[in-house]
Amino acid sequence: MANHILGISAFYHDSAAALVCDGVLIAAAQEERFTRIRHDRGFPANGIRYCLGEAGIRLDDLAAIVYYEDPKEKFSRVMSSFASAGIGGAAAFSRAMPEWLRWKRRVLEHIDKEIAQLGCGCAPKVIACRHHRSHAAAAFFPSPYERAAVLCIDGIGEWHSTTVWRGSGTSLELCNSISYPHSVGLFYSAFTYYCGFKVDSGEYKLMGLAPYGKPVYAQKIRDELIHIRPDGSFTLNMRYFEYVKGDRMIGERFERFFGGPARKPESPISQRECDLAASVQKVTEELVLGLARSAVEQTGERNLCLAGGVALNCVANGVLSRSSEFDSIWVQPAAGDAGCALGAAMDLAVRLDGRPHLDASGSDAMRGALLGPSFSDDEIAAFLDANRYCYKSFEGDALYDEVATHIADGAVVGWFQGRMEFGPRALGARSILGDPRDPEMQRKMNLKIKYRESFRPFAPAVLLEDVRRYFDSREESPYMLIVSQIADAIKTDLTRGPGDHCRDLGSINDVRSTLPAITHVDLSARVQTVTAQNNAPFTKLLRAFKRRTDCSVLVNTSFNVRGEPIVCKPEEAYACFMRTQMDVLVLGSHVLVRSEQPAFQEATDWRVEIPLD
Repeated sequence: MANHILGISAFYHDSAAALVCDGVLIAAAQEERFTRIRHDRGFPANGIRYCLGEAGIRLDDLAAIVYYEDPKEKFSRVMSSFASAGIGGAAAFSRAMPEWLRWKRRVLEHIDKEIAQLGCGCAPKVIACRHHRSHAAAAFFPSPYERAAVLCIDGIGEWHSTTVWRGSGTSLELCNSISYPHSVGLFYSAFTYYCGFKVDSGEYKLMGLAPYGKPVYAQKIRDELIHIRPDGSFTLNMRYFEYVKGDRMIGERFERFFGGPARKPESPISQRECDLAASVQKVTEELVLGLARSAVEQTGERNLCLAGGVALNCVANGVLSRSSEFDSIWVQPAAGDAGCALGAAMDLAVRLDGRPHLDASGSDAMRGALLGPSFSDDEIAAFLDANRYCYKSFEGDALYDEVATHIADGAVVGWFQGRMEFGPRALGARSILGDPRDPEMQRKMNLKIKYRESFRPFAPAVLLEDVRRYFDSREESPYMLIVSQIADAIKTDLTRGPGDHCRDLGSINDVRSTLPAITHVDLSARVQTVTAQNNAPFTKLLRAFKRRTDCSVLVNTSFNVRGEPIVCKPEEAYACFMRTQMDVLVLGSHVLVRSEQPAFQEATDWRVEIPLD
């Protein structure tokens, strides 16, 4: 009888479900993709139903259900945190404690009740896996390595904020840890808050803003806010941070230290915010590199696996990739808490069934992160026909040639193919695509398609065999989690010569390379390398575009507007297509041209319904 293990993360942010069968990852999805609530923290009922349906099983067929953290340990930390906060944390304590007393202390029992209400059979009782072990299992067990150092860095689990593990075969050994309140993730989030972005969703904006500034505050941060030791460990000066009290990330002391109040959300961004972003990014890169070095020294392993929310800082990952101190690195594509559902399931599954992907191909076990729902051409056609939408269908290579022609002619294309991605990145299944050679493409996509801030960069998807033609890339980057510099060959006269070219906010539209739409102001790019093994349809499209243009790179951004989760279903893709100024939509083998569609009306204004991120 097959061993089906279901993993669940829920009730903090980015709830998700994942299913492993006989050691093989079968399905995984975030709850937000079904509910359309960004970073949905609720019980992942839809994600669980999807996973069971994908495997064709019921709850009765599960060998185990594993929750991603230990509620008793977490409650201990919450109580300790409020006690240490004293009177300053009283308001937050009074708001949070009723929920803890009512059900959060007994969250496993609560989950058992929620699962029973799914109506999918009789499930085994839920068991718990500690938070950072879930991260570590998600980092190591699906990786392509037999042995590795494993580094997990996030905001906070039960107590740990940073852990180092030794991964060997089917075992994970905890080697060292750093505990709350000292946390790289919360340190970075404090600056996210101070610069006017949302905590737990705006950190990637801070990372994208950093290249427009200079790290003029970095030494000030090192001198007063954080103490970094030679062994990579660190402590925060908690006089400047308020998160232990539960209401704000920072207080008046932090604001006085940097000479003013926090930026108001959605207000104009100044050079000061750019310099603050550059400074905290610089210090964070030093922290991550120091911790990674320490992980290698403590474990004796030179392959490095990463997980935890900080592992989504692809600029810091690029620093690790360029370092000669690691043979290679592998980052879990769902590095945040959603990926803990996968890790919790894998931690038990590996003990029962090993790691079969190592025996099969030597690649990782993530299947290109394409682990979500898919829709057949017949299902898509039925939806289009029922709504009398205009489309043309293409077979085989004709589809890729048609779409490549549209992109080469300047169209922005919504690309909806196969199984949805698991994790925060669109990897060529639920993507918006454009021509990277077009100097207007970044501006057009930001302001007219995504409706987001103009400073935000876009990522390139490139055929793996051609990556060195365009980027100074040291290794494969299938999950768009490593930033590389562009190759000298594609630089323009503006950036090819010696000296420091202009990088402030006023220079956003400068043409720095022959692929200006994916070249950030610091000549970097968040590269996705594409292969037929990971994503055959996307590979075929890139090759068709290369045949037509001699360019094997496409702009690849997630199929959504700002504040909305990535689309899951054809109807969501069509709505996003018509709400924006996309030119073409590709649903499976069906191609829709915007100008040929009937008038699109909705009962409510989506701009009001979708809150800004």
